[in-house]
Amino acid sequence: MAGTELQSTKVDTAEVPSAEWGWSGEAPKLYRTMGIIGAIFLLFMLIGNHAGHVEDLYLIGFAVLLVLILVVDAIRRRRPR
Repeated sequence: MAGTELQSTKVDTAEVPSAEWGWSGEAPKLYRTMGIIGAIFLLFMLIGNHAGHVEDLYLIGFAVLLVLILVVDAIRRRRPR
């Protein structure tokens, strides 16, 4: 059975109205998933009728940058603070 006492948060409901009904924060798992999907989408855009390949370099560069950000985030999450 669920407890009846409320957990106090450090978030002021005047500043963040959504904290009153229990949601105040980020969704890191969603952000990581969307980052992976975004990198895959950028790489899928390599398939096409490109005359020049300058845009391919940009797509690969941004996909690598996105994956690098995700790797750095994974390393920082594992380190104790």
